[in-house]
Amino acid sequence: MPYRASLGGQAYHFASLADLLAKATPARSGDQLAGIAADSAQQRMAAREALADLPLATFLQQAVVPYESDDITRLIIDGHDTAAFAPVAHLTVGGFRDWLLSDAATPAVLAALAPGLTPEMVAAVSKISRNQDLILVASRCRVITRFRSTLGLPGHLAVRLQPNHPADSPAGIAASILDGLMYGAGDAVIGINPAADSVPALVQLLHQLDELIQGQQIPTQSCVLTHVTNTLQAIELGAPVDLVFQSIGGTEATQRSFGVSLALLDEAHAAVLALNRGTLGDHCMYFETGQGSALSANAHHGVDQQTLEARAYAVARRYRPLLVNTVVGFIGPEYLYDGKQIIRAGLEDHFCGKLLGLPMGCDICYTNHAEADSDDMDNLLVLLAAAGLNFMMGVPGADDVMLNYQSTSFHDALFVRQLLGLKRAPEFEAWLQRMGITGDAGQLLPAPQRPALAASMAALLAGPGR
Repeated sequence: MPYRASLGGQAYHFASLADLLAKATPARSGDQLAGIAADSAQQRMAAREALADLPLATFLQQAVVPYESDDITRLIIDGHDTAAFAPVAHLTVGGFRDWLLSDAATPAVLAALAPGLTPEMVAAVSKISRNQDLILVASRCRVITRFRSTLGLPGHLAVRLQPNHPADSPAGIAASILDGLMYGAGDAVIGINPAADSVPALVQLLHQLDELIQGQQIPTQSCVLTHVTNTLQAIELGAPVDLVFQSIGGTEATQRSFGVSLALLDEAHAAVLALNRGTLGDHCMYFETGQGSALSANAHHGVDQQTLEARAYAVARRYRPLLVNTVVGFIGPEYLYDGKQIIRAGLEDHFCGKLLGLPMGCDICYTNHAEADSDDMDNLLVLLAAAGLNFMMGVPGADDVMLNYQSTSFHDALFVRQLLGLKRAPEFEAWLQRMGITGDAGQLLPAPQRPALAASMAALLAGPGR
């Protein structure tokens, strides 16, 4: 169905709903690479005016990716909660934006609304929103999850301790973990991106992490970020798996390029649930996403990358995850060219994920060939933390020596917590205080000798079966 708008005496035509969404999207290099971006700022504004007048219900009647050929479209449409949608069913996209910014959109109301929203609806409203709108609305969305720590509480910000090493060296990994714990990081997860994908090596890493966590009774969870099929094999071998990780995308074809399907994710979710390793809750999935993955897989169906990113959140929502992480600047400048585009994308992703009821974190990052620097990341960190980000990354020195990109550091977490008065997960903070790492107010204490923790690090170095 074509859409039309008139601006400045000029008529604009948009061939389809997908075309309208793409033309209304803030400028970004990925959509330009795909040949679907607006030709001018005037065309972009015309598309936004047409989009603002579109009834929200349109997204339940027209699919941007065909229902018949895409299982994520079927998941979105078949799983839609009509009763939850009812309070806003009469609104246009522009009216929905106005409502979200009103006093009626309380945290409780937004939580009840989430099952009634589709990814395309929230992507559409984000496209006609200013950055401040994205921040304010997201700050009202509370998504609390639990495994061994409680994440997403108001006034809290958790950190994934990311101790990657280019050779999976136990000594290097242990040093990074100790560094992170001493800075009070790790309440979201201790998560390793392994350099090798051999299942025996993954099982060894899982045992090493579990010995540390159990030995020191650290109220956190571990994850080795490998392909879901490897994790399933590790579970079959009796490995202590806390969380199942997988990168996901917004179309069935993108998922296929990752070697995953909804059926496979169903199997993995059931397998890790059966282990029953959580002490506080059973949120046991960890997903990562990123704008541009569908384009790089040639699986975008002519849909803009931000709308497809939001569709990936429909996949995540199916499994009640503990963590969802948009790795916002990781894919490169082909998709998000500079700091301005990365900042905007990070705010969009967080906004859309939170409105859909997801526990959103962000890897606030960039690659070394992007037109971005650490000042841009500082800006995005503060904006997302103000918006209620559930968790961020903690990488030694902000420089991931295995994945070769720039992220956020343990020091960055200290900065933003101090700036905005944000706390760690309460169970983790209590452990830090028992260990003498932090004081009653959450401040870092001078580092005394900690023989028990040092012994656990020695055990991590030695590995299982020593």
